[in-house]
Amino acid sequence: PPLWPLRDYLDLYSDVQIDMPVVGEWARRFENLPLHMQERTYPTGLHTAPDHEVRLARRAFYATLTHIDHQIRVVIGYLREAGLLDNTIIAFTSDHGHMVGEHSMWAMTPFYEMSSHIPLIIVPAKGDSRLRPATTDDRLVEFGDLMPTLLDLAGINIPAQVNQLSLVGDTRREYIYGEHGEGYAAQRMILRGRYKLVYAAAGNKAQLFDLESDPRETRDLAVDPAYAQELQVLLSLLVECSYGNDSEWIRDGQVVGLPHKPFVPGDIRHLQGQRGLRFL
Repeated sequence: PPLWPLRDYLDLYSDVQIDMPVVGEWARRFENLPLHMQERTYPTGLHTAPDHEVRLARRAFYATLTHIDHQIRVVIGYLREAGLLDNTIIAFTSDHGHMVGEHSMWAMTPFYEMSSHIPLIIVPAKGDSRLRPATTDDRLVEFGDLMPTLLDLAGINIPAQVNQLSLVGDTRREYIYGEHGEGYAAQRMILRGRYKLVYAAAGNKAQLFDLESDPRETRDLAVDPAYAQELQVLLSLLVECSYGNDSEWIRDGQVVGLPHKPFVPGDIRHLQGQRGLRFL
């Protein structure tokens, strides 16, 4: 976490056996990571940290999440005491997750599950039965769906030009596309059914994971000939979704990526952007 949690929350986990992150075989060597992830991981030094430091960092992360949970309780409690709760629509989500050491990464930008699979909890106003309480929906959702969903729940017409989905209905996506960064930092993702493509333009690195049988993404299937057809389907979808600068690494309808660029350690005197006194 960028800021250390309050000690009371850290102490809640003092007697808890903290789990260690999962590291896939494909991620066991630093030089195998995509260039952008090498650049994100190297400054922390945590890819070579001893186990006790990894557990301490994960303990602090869990403590921070618990602190957030309690602040949500304060907000809901205020709404209840003010008589506003029954007429309030609540949506809770996050801008990203965090790798917290998973696959030796300490970052929030990769498209691996620990970073990209974020929470979304929606509570409609009292009496609205269109979203049933205590139910789980496994549809593919993106941030753009929040606006039409909230408009729908509030009884406001959704503008015709909106092409995202209201989660009030039953419409489902066949796949979802994600992007982060440009040029040598470009990362792209296609998730379709049980299979997910994680693509890095630098060095033309494609990874394929079966989230149904391998939810922690420990086995990269992109090099397995048995999955060549599924890989090609997702790469074709990636081409369809690409636009703008992505044309630099797509040729004749095929993903060719950018030339390999070796990792060069940079200046780490800033300790990866540590915060100053204004954050205390």
